[in-house]
Amino acid sequence: MPTTPRSNRLQRTLKDGGVALGILENTYNPTLVEFYGDLGLDFVWIDLEHAGPSPWDGDRLEDLLRAADVTETELLVRLPEPDPGMIRKALDAGVRSLFVSRIETADEVRQALEASRFEYDGDPGRRGFASPRASRWGTADDYAGTEDDEIVLGVTIENPTAVDNIDDILAVPELGFVFAGPLDLAVSTGHPGEPTHEDVEQHVDRIREAALEADVPLGGLGFGMDDVNEKAESGYQILNIGSTTGALQGTVQSWLDEYGGG
Repeated sequence: MPTTPRSNRLQRTLKDGGVALGILENTYNPTLVEFYGDLGLDFVWIDLEHAGPSPWDGDRLEDLLRAADVTETELLVRLPEPDPGMIRKALDAGVRSLFVSRIETADEVRQALEASRFEYDGDPGRRGFASPRASRWGTADDYAGTEDDEIVLGVTIENPTAVDNIDDILAVPELGFVFAGPLDLAVSTGHPGEPTHEDVEQHVDRIREAALEADVPLGGLGFGMDDVNEKAESGYQILNIGSTTGALQGTVQSWLDEYGGG
């Protein structure tokens, strides 16, 4: 009996003009992915660029996806580069929301989007057809006809070249969102570890203004809840509010600070 594909919660939030809040799960633990969903987060960010399992490790990715499915939160997966094969691998495992790093040009964005679609911009896409987990191993009802509508693919803007090309990047059809990356922008502008440096903030402001003008959802990092609230009010729709290790560090440090001695 055919099964109905799961709809994309993050996509629904973006289309409705809402703000999606999530956390970076940087221990890559399915139990915590499930727990964050129970807590009500809209997405759990799994970063395969800087750490964690290989982006080619479909088994590990499937376990994390199953944990997200239990609570209907969305797994937001970052890939280290716009490699078409890597994109197809992640989508076939069941990823519905992803973004790719190391983007500089509109052509690279278009190639990434083509790899994520069976049909793209009125032409055949480059997704490739099989019967993996994404299709419920061939049992999903009208998989080919509905899958493209459930995929959200965004890109990280993290270097001056990409900022210079931002208008062309935003004009690429079906781009799901752009994610302003202040930490990598700090590195690429010669200010590593200074995401609030004036040069970095100018680039981030340029990205924000261009995304709002183009009506493309904007994502970014929240540095404390005051910053999260300010960014939500200024047009951000995808906001990461912290990380697993950051939350643990803050909690455990507060316990130690309150310890009165033995």
